[in-house]
Amino acid sequence: MKIKNHSHNCLMISAIIIVVALVMSLFGYGVNPGLDFGGGLNIRYDMGQPFEQNDIRDVLDAQGVAGYSIARSGGNGSVLEIRVPQLEDERWVRDLQTAVESSLQLKYPQMDIAAGTSGYRGPVAGAALVRNAIISVLLVIVLTLIYIAIRFGINSGIAAAVGLVHDVLIVLSFMVLLRNFIPINASFIAAMLIVVGYCINNTVVIFGCIRANRAKPAFTHVSREEVVNLSVRESLGRTVGAGVALLAICILCILGVESIRAFALPVIIGIVSGIYSANMISGYVWAYLEERRKGRKKGKGKGKQKSKRA
Repeated sequence: MKIKNHSHNCLMISAIIIVVALVMSLFGYGVNPGLDFGGGLNIRYDMGQPFEQNDIRDVLDAQGVAGYSIARSGGNGSVLEIRVPQLEDERWVRDLQTAVESSLQLKYPQMDIAAGTSGYRGPVAGAALVRNAIISVLLVIVLTLIYIAIRFGINSGIAAAVGLVHDVLIVLSFMVLLRNFIPINASFIAAMLIVVGYCINNTVVIFGCIRANRAKPAFTHVSREEVVNLSVRESLGRTVGAGVALLAICILCILGVESIRAFALPVIIGIVSGIYSANMISGYVWAYLEERRKGRKKGKGKGKQKSKRA
């Protein structure tokens, strides 16, 4: 079976993942925006002992808080994290935190209030962060694709754009599928920039091999698809190098705290997707575009010959 067929199958698998995430988003189960993007109040305490979530719910319900979430972390499950996504009045934040601390300390005397942390971000600041994040990622993508188009040709730039859009959509899709496990915060933007860098690096390696092989006299009359097949095989060694970095990030994700996992998990998904798209998608998109361009030239040449004969 030709690798081209495998490329078609890979695109189908990616399309299924993206469509499932899109359907979930349409039904209200999209990405889980964290405090940085969604706004709200986040409070974190070391309770000094394992706690019952029902006790926390009773305290929050008594204060009239709605839509909150409760998370447990720490080696013995003693660290409490409360997130209140929406607050109607910013002036209520300090009063709410003081009331919650007083009520919880009555039930858990070992609770360390002094070491507790809290953060609040209003909806306006969250919206500005989302806008700036989107602009920064798009700017990096556009400038990088212009570089590839100048270095390797316009069809290479288009193929790289297809692979990069694929990788970004795959990462976002998995963030939808894993919404109950990990929110999207400011660290997600740093992760996406790293993902873009890795994806482009893998694509440049493939296109570099393609350009080197096309320059060889033995491949003058070989189809573009066969050139891509050979280039993918030759670049597998460099792909293994990316796998080493992937292993390190996997260890970081497993052993790190929640904030580290929120950064590492998108990077893991993005690196895997970047290796996958660079080897199975981008090169074959380029081959398809080149064959179409070659076919159009032949068509124009035949048309000119017919007109001369006439």
